[in-house]
Amino acid sequence: MMTNRSIRRSALLLFALAAYACPLSAQSFTTDDAVIRKLYDEGINKSQTRELAHELIDVVGPRLAGSSNLAEAQDWILAKYADWGISAQREQYGTWSGWEQGILHVDMLEPRVSTLEAKLLAWSPGTDGPVTGDVVVPPAGMDAASAARWLKSIKGKFVLMSPPELMCRAMQELEANARPETIERLKEDRLATGSAFSERLRAIGGFRRSTSVVDSAGAAGILTSRWSGGWGVNKIFSTSSERAVAIDLSCEDYGLLYRLIEGGTPVRIRVNAEATFTGTVPQFNVIGRIEGSEKPNEYVLLGAHLDSWHGATGATDNGTGTITMLEAMRLLRTAYPNPKRTIIVGHWGAEEMGTIGSTAFREDHPEVMQGLQIAFNQDNGTWRAEKIEGQGMLDVAAHLPAWMAAVPREMAEIVTLELPGEQNNGGSDHSSFLCAKLPSLRLQSPYDEYRQYTWHTNRDTYDKIVFDDLAFNATLAAMLAYRASEDPEKVGRETALLPADPRTGQPREWRDCRPARRESPR
Repeated sequence: MMTNRSIRRSALLLFALAAYACPLSAQSFTTDDAVIRKLYDEGINKSQTRELAHELIDVVGPRLAGSSNLAEAQDWILAKYADWGISAQREQYGTWSGWEQGILHVDMLEPRVSTLEAKLLAWSPGTDGPVTGDVVVPPAGMDAASAARWLKSIKGKFVLMSPPELMCRAMQELEANARPETIERLKEDRLATGSAFSERLRAIGGFRRSTSVVDSAGAAGILTSRWSGGWGVNKIFSTSSERAVAIDLSCEDYGLLYRLIEGGTPVRIRVNAEATFTGTVPQFNVIGRIEGSEKPNEYVLLGAHLDSWHGATGATDNGTGTITMLEAMRLLRTAYPNPKRTIIVGHWGAEEMGTIGSTAFREDHPEVMQGLQIAFNQDNGTWRAEKIEGQGMLDVAAHLPAWMAAVPREMAEIVTLELPGEQNNGGSDHSSFLCAKLPSLRLQSPYDEYRQYTWHTNRDTYDKIVFDDLAFNATLAAMLAYRASEDPEKVGRETALLPADPRTGQPREWRDCRPARRESPR
């Protein structure tokens, strides 16, 4: 848990860094509304986002579901709300399999010595000290009999279980500099390599079952690489392995091992991986609340998931969303302490496991769903929010433009409203409410770079945050929450006809609500 002393040290460091934060230029206010002006001044000129990011992302770090880091982050949020005079509490929604990662060191010993760039996959076993072994690749052309013989030979060895990448250069660099025929050949070769490796795994269960088959055969470790298509970036997820340590290697280090083995050069590595399973642990959302003064049973809901994957520090997925909504609540408490409607914030748990925390909140709080005015969620990295889609809710078009009309002109001009919207983005916490035909919107930032470089990767770190934009997003969220709270009318539940599915030519169906998975499948 972060101590008061460590927080004071962090605050001193951030005071020194504050000189590097450049506030947005002066704005053209479209209204004399004193709350809007105070939200702007507090959110842009007095932003606390840099200090908050340092404490959450640098000090607490990654926040995997079931980890002590996630519990520490929840403690930190509760302490912040207490300092600001905002009511907040944990709400348990279920349990999960507890797992803590320790140190990881992976070294190639033969044919030469080299330390490899590696990440432990979530819920992987450790090694109980350094383990040395040969590296092997599933051979080509196996049938059932030869596969059985090969599986008997891999005990104590490390097995490469992903197709290698032929080149770890970002595609946009190739498109900018390579000849078209070179790009086409690389695409064809990459497809052929993937198909050939898939054939190698067919005899041992294919991609879905091969991990458990190799694990049961006594392999010391399972080595994979899930390249993200960018410079030095891999997606880091979890494993189903129960005995063998499961490790992701960087694109080039994995390719190096593969090329050596296929070229006839034996490879030997040493792995020291610490991991501890801590049993079944309770899981929570953190819910903050500013009580409504006139319509306390109607609600504006702000949301962002707090959990992250563990391969980096979860800075843009979803540290930035967490800080956006945390800071928005601070701004509202400062400039709008007596809202007409109740303003709730949800710091959701286990979004990365399938939007579990927000789905559970929908199931557990029918009174909030009944009285919901609007929900705003933020969950896609840094950069300013540039789009708000109506998500197919017809009546949003009658309210959202009016709320945006009070936002300072230079801020509002950045944001495109797509109404009634096509539901182009799913899979995040806004969809937990939208599936029930509740008005639930997302503050959408540019997506492509985020998807390639920081979404679920080993490079999702503090240095990727653009703090001017983070302050912008928090201020915008606070302004929209204020305007939604003040609106004399409640947003309706009518839905639009969604555009056609290109596969069928028929209108797309509304997403169904799934029940919350309240315990780990492990």
